Amino acid sequence: MCFMTTTVSDMVSLLDKVAPAGLAEDWDNVGLQIGDFRRPVQSVWVALDPSLEVVQAACRENIDLLITHHPLIFRPLNSIDYQTPTGMIVELAIKNHLAVVAAHTNLDSVAGGINDILARRIGLEDLRPLVPTDQLKHFQYDEIKDRVAAQKRIQHDQQIEYDVLPLVAHNPQHGIGRIGYLETGMDLKSFALMVKKKLDLKSVKYAGNPALPITKAAVCSGSGGGLLANFLASDAHVYVSGDLRYHDARDTEASNRGIIDIGHFSSEYIIVAELTDRLKAMVAECHLDATVDACKLEKDPFTFI
Repeated sequence: MCFMTTTVSDMVSLLDKVAPAGLAEDWDNVGLQIGDFRRPVQSVWVALDPSLEVVQAACRENIDLLITHHPLIFRPLNSIDYQTPTGMIVELAIKNHLAVVAAHTNLDSVAGGINDILARRIGLEDLRPLVPTDQLKHFQYDEIKDRVAAQKRIQHDQQIEYDVLPLVAHNPQHGIGRIGYLETGMDLKSFALMVKKKLDLKSVKYAGNPALPITKAAVCSGSGGGLLANFLASDAHVYVSGDLRYHDARDTEASNRGIIDIGHFSSEYIIVAELTDRLKAMVAECHLDATVDACKLEKDPFTFI
């Protein structure tokens, strides 16, 4: 079998079929962070963060492309100082010809993305978005079309317009967060313990009446405090997310609901293996000459004692 030489552009196109760039929030920065779309790729790593440790290891292993969930360049850089953490990573990546690509809120929103995986992992069924894309102010069809067209021009890939645009614009399963039903109802404390067990966590924290009956739950991967009002406006009984705050807990108590904080890392790291498997299958299907592997180095930056 003849395999085709793979480029950064080829891998970005495959990633865009998994998580279309047009689904990213308008404040986000997804896609190519560092690199050259035309450069050949033989080895790909998938990771949650483009941390210094991950980038150093990728360079040691002669990895050509690092795909991460969190962007390396999130806010505009006024300068690139090699003595700063971001500057060190940028310098290292450029010197070693390591391309870095991010799929962030587009991977959160897309049907089958992180939120669907998280919801199903903890046993939720009949899923729907907590905030569908048509309720998000920035999701205007013309803007999505402009984003995809711009990316198409950069990548010189005519298929993006046809493969990605209809998926972004018309799929009702896209959106931030998910709501679903439990197969069997239980109280809040029991549900929190079940979530801890199913996600293999060292600890979780929850707020609300431990005896609160739970039959319907909402989830949001990452930092979910920004969707607390959407949760409280829904008919879900409990909200599972990360980085929830003290006042989030108080507002939830006052509404006779529950929240469960599983941590930012734990709510998102589950995508690494899943995304690796999907890209592996797509590379094989397209007869591309590249390997895709999950980075095995990452762990939660917090230590629990």
